[in-house]
Amino acid sequence: MKFYSTRNKSVSVTGAEAVCKGISEEGGLFVPSSFPVFSKDEIISFCGAPYEETAAKVVGAFLPELDALCDYTEKAYGKFDGDPAPVVKLDDNVFVMELWHGPTHAFKDIALTLLPYLLCGSKKITGNDNVTLIPVATSGDTGKAALEGFAGVDGTGVAVFYPDGGVSELQRLQMITTDGGNVFVSAVKGNFDDAQTAVKKAFTDAELVGRLADMGIELSSANSINFGRLAPQVTYYFTAYADLLDGGQIRYGDKVDFCVPSGNFGDILAGYYARKMGLPVGRLICASNENNVLCDFIRTGTYDARREFRKTSSPSMDILISSNLERLVFDLSGEDAELTALRMSALRSEGVYSLSAKETANMQAVFAADYATEEEVAEITETYFEEYGYIIDPHTAVAAAVAEKCVIERPTVILSTASPHKFAPSVLSAIGEKPTGNEKKDLELLEEVTALPVPQSLISLPKKEKLFTGSVALDEVNDVILRLAERIKRK
Repeated sequence: MKFYSTRNKSVSVTGAEAVCKGISEEGGLFVPSSFPVFSKDEIISFCGAPYEETAAKVVGAFLPELDALCDYTEKAYGKFDGDPAPVVKLDDNVFVMELWHGPTHAFKDIALTLLPYLLCGSKKITGNDNVTLIPVATSGDTGKAALEGFAGVDGTGVAVFYPDGGVSELQRLQMITTDGGNVFVSAVKGNFDDAQTAVKKAFTDAELVGRLADMGIELSSANSINFGRLAPQVTYYFTAYADLLDGGQIRYGDKVDFCVPSGNFGDILAGYYARKMGLPVGRLICASNENNVLCDFIRTGTYDARREFRKTSSPSMDILISSNLERLVFDLSGEDAELTALRMSALRSEGVYSLSAKETANMQAVFAADYATEEEVAEITETYFEEYGYIIDPHTAVAAAVAEKCVIERPTVILSTASPHKFAPSVLSAIGEKPTGNEKKDLELLEEVTALPVPQSLISLPKKEKLFTGSVALDEVNDVILRLAERIKRK
């Protein structure tokens, strides 16, 4: 299968090359030239199948050249505590898919435990013996998942940049306590959009790329702009449907809605791709927090980032520039790369672009959208705990609140993207408890009140050595990348 750039269709690479590169040289994102479609029998065969087996088939449909995929998925998902994506029934037509049973307790683990294997396998296929350096901008969860996945992996290095004051304290501790000779972590003075912009600029900085090439180093991405990060996320839409089918909640062909807390748009785009691959997906409900740029876009067809940036209790969604949306815009345009490039240029220079009326109508035929205020997030967290005895983190609460606003008429799966423990103070406040101000005590209190056991990897964090406590200005990101490059380059 070939992959094209969303900004230049004359750029054509293999799947393995797309994984290695991460992003096209002109800044476009790689998309498959066509989408594999699973038959009814194939989808039914996922019922009761091990998650890693389904993952190998779904990811393998995009990357058939990786003949060791079964081995990769077994190793990656063997790091999870049981089923990587269990579906819990809460009420008639209301289901929650828990995506936080991996090493860092967030949905990013689904892809970032597998990506190191995909990257190393792709490098072997392409004969690429360069060291791969991966700069990562994170709004909280991607950073630690990338560090966990790539720390100590030979021939790679990871530099993580997070917004200073823009992640939860537990997310920060997860990142700055990561050990490994090939990793670096730093706060940046700015918000996530600033960090993401600085990192994306590094990929197209000819001087930086040239200096790295002289050292035998190339850049790649662990953000969902890398198709190797996105493809594994498609899997859990198929497994969710199969679980409902296997449990007698639906019959084959029944449509299922998915409500997704959305920031960078990768998670919900994976659902859109699953739909293109034959999965009977109904509505894809895009749930925003008070940074509701995506909600407004889906409702109006105009993407306008010229608005106040808000810090919320769901920091992984505190984003105004959603990078993965480019892939959807490219698809809606009829794969018009020139038009997509113009729109992305307008977003950079003017902060706004618009779809045509036809494109907007086509988008709204698949996507619904709404947003939740901070008050609504707290209210739904308390409601879920009181009515169902079920505790959710603020990101999941955004989706739960939006699902109710959009009216649940058929089986609806709410994607739960992080463990409640990662946001203990916010969760405690929402259910009427007073946070202690101490990370360890808050975790213990949340366990006491909810009976949800605290993962040992989280409760031990406050005592671990803090290895990366500094911050850098946005214009220093390239310098940080070069310093890490000097450390990891092959002798």
